[in-house]
Amino acid sequence: MSKKVRVRFAPSPTGPLHIGGVRTALFNYLFAKKHGGDFVLRIEDTDQNRYVEGAEDYIVESLNWCGIPFDEGPGKNEKFGPYRQSERKHLYKQYADQLIDAGKAYYAFDTSEQLDAHRKGHEAEGKTFIYNWHNREKGRLVNSLVLTEEETKAKIEAGEDYVIRFKSPQDETLALNDIIRGDMSIDTNVLDDKILFKSDGMPTYHLANIVDDHLMEITHVIRGEEWLPSLALHKLLYDAFGWEAPEFAHLPLILKPTGKGKLSKRDGDKMGFPVFPLEYTAPDGTVSRGYKEDGYFADTVVNFLAFLGWNPGSEQEIFSLEQLVNDFDLARVNKAGARFDPDKTKWFNHHYMQQQLDLDLASEFKTKNILLKDIDVNYIALVVGLIKERATFVSDFWELSHFFFVSPTDYDEKASKKALKEGTDEILNKVVDLVNSTDDFTVENLQTNIKDWITDNEIGFGKVMMPLRLALVGALQGPDVFDIMYMIGKAETVKRIEALVETTK
Repeated sequence: MSKKVRVRFAPSPTGPLHIGGVRTALFNYLFAKKHGGDFVLRIEDTDQNRYVEGAEDYIVESLNWCGIPFDEGPGKNEKFGPYRQSERKHLYKQYADQLIDAGKAYYAFDTSEQLDAHRKGHEAEGKTFIYNWHNREKGRLVNSLVLTEEETKAKIEAGEDYVIRFKSPQDETLALNDIIRGDMSIDTNVLDDKILFKSDGMPTYHLANIVDDHLMEITHVIRGEEWLPSLALHKLLYDAFGWEAPEFAHLPLILKPTGKGKLSKRDGDKMGFPVFPLEYTAPDGTVSRGYKEDGYFADTVVNFLAFLGWNPGSEQEIFSLEQLVNDFDLARVNKAGARFDPDKTKWFNHHYMQQQLDLDLASEFKTKNILLKDIDVNYIALVVGLIKERATFVSDFWELSHFFFVSPTDYDEKASKKALKEGTDEILNKVVDLVNSTDDFTVENLQTNIKDWITDNEIGFGKVMMPLRLALVGALQGPDVFDIMYMIGKAETVKRIEALVETTK
């Protein structure tokens, strides 16, 4: 690539950033970093009616949390600023005028009522109304192609509402190329004359998008599949301006867990998983769950999103961000939609749980559980090291470890029936003696003393270890019993065993 690679992520600040948008941002980021390029954030806020206060900050915070910050954008390295389209609106009229002067666009004064009447008339005849070559110059529509220059000028000066429409070419076959989807062609006769500019001084997405990408020297446009129908118009606009078009790559849809239809917030609400990176509170107070607040690690989100549409060509599934940058290739992005699998995201989170420092996890665990507020975080970290391999989220820790912090208040009924047999109280009393006689109270010494006694007396291990675990935990679960005994200490161990013995009397 001779030019420096420049890509952009251009969301609209109309609410929280869906993980589909995060995936688009991620693929742009990976491509830019792979090729030593720039990742640009542009805020496409031309539709001020849908603008939501705080949405832009949410987008920036989400990218930062995921570890894919933009290189250039609002308030950061503003080489081609401003980066909010609402602050660039003074630019677009001149480009719309340029297309009119070149005969590539025209003024249209048709009212919404007139256009609605045309649509209904076509529907009555079983046809679809399209504003383009077959009717734009036949006098039924009100535009500068049928009006004289003086009539057009008079309407504009009189303050009549107008739009500027692109003049789609007639009887041409447009050749298109997409990095992911390959070569395509389209008959320009089926294209409508899209609106580029409105009399309120605001461009539509199509004009603003093309002008901004050109002025910001974007070399590759990597965006969602929903923009594929706009590719023909965008290519025609580049040609009309005489500009070199960037390369395009349209990413596949992220599908519902069933594989049918596009993933939505409703799917997450219904099946119990978030579809936004961070928790989001809407202006009306409605709260949407976020991956961060639900206990997912940023590495998890990046890893599972990378696999929604991309295939590394190997069996490897765990990738650091650095590895993703190194291995990412748009040629390995699939055309077909990618099915979202909530269980797979949990699998990734379980993996990344094991990579976290025990002390970091312990600090988070402590802040989330009031019962731990007076307990040394270093002790909590030792506990975390024993139980995190069975955890997917920090929120799982208490259930897996509560017995390290509080004595059992009752005993699992099913476990009691299995563990407590005739003579169990005598066995447990002997274990108490062994515990009390272990001066150097270590895991190794406890294990040696108790296991040697079991072997020497030819007692079944289950007859000792099951009731011992029940005494310590209240159930037949948890890590190694000798680890538990060491962690809670000699006095607490004896107290718990004696408490269970009391229940057998």
